[in-house]
Amino acid sequence: MISKHISEREGVYSITATRKGIVNIPNIEELNNMKLLAEKVFEPLREWVGGPIRVNSFFRCSELNKAIGGSSKSQHCKGQAMDIDDTRCYKTNAEMFQFIKDELEFDQIIWEYGDNENPDWIHISYVSDASNRNRCLRAIRKNGKTHYEVI
Repeated sequence: MISKHISEREGVYSITATRKGIVNIPNIEELNNMKLLAEKVFEPLREWVGGPIRVNSFFRCSELNKAIGGSSKSQHCKGQAMDIDDTRCYKTNAEMFQFIKDELEFDQIIWEYGDNENPDWIHISYVSDASNRNRCLRAIRKNGKTHYEVI
C-alpha cells in the first residue's frame, strides 16, 4: 500500500500502459516520493472530503509519460505528482483545490481546464517541506496548446 487509501496498483495503473504493454513500476525512491505525497496531501484531503477521491494518474515511468504526451519535466515521473478528481460528489474539485491551497503544504497545484466554477481535475505535487514552492496555476487551452497562468 502507498497509503491507507491508495494501493500500489492504483498508484501505477494506466489504461495507456496496459494498451501499449508499458511496464509502469516505480523504483524505491519514486515509491517513497509517492508515499510522501499521499501522506502529506492525499490522506489529509481524503479525511476532509469524507469519502473516496479518484486518482486519475499518479506515477508515470518516462516511457508512459512520453506515450501520453506529458511534459519531459513531469513530476509524475518522480512519483511527486498526482491528478485527482471528485467522482462521488462528496466535494467538488473546486472545493478540494481551495482546501489544499488553504490548508496543506504542496509544491504545485494546478486547476486543470474546466471553467471558472470547477476544474476538470486537480494536479497536485509535493517535493519536501524545504523545497515546496506553494505554486498555484491554472491550465488553459489557447490555439490547441496548454498554457499556464499563475493564480
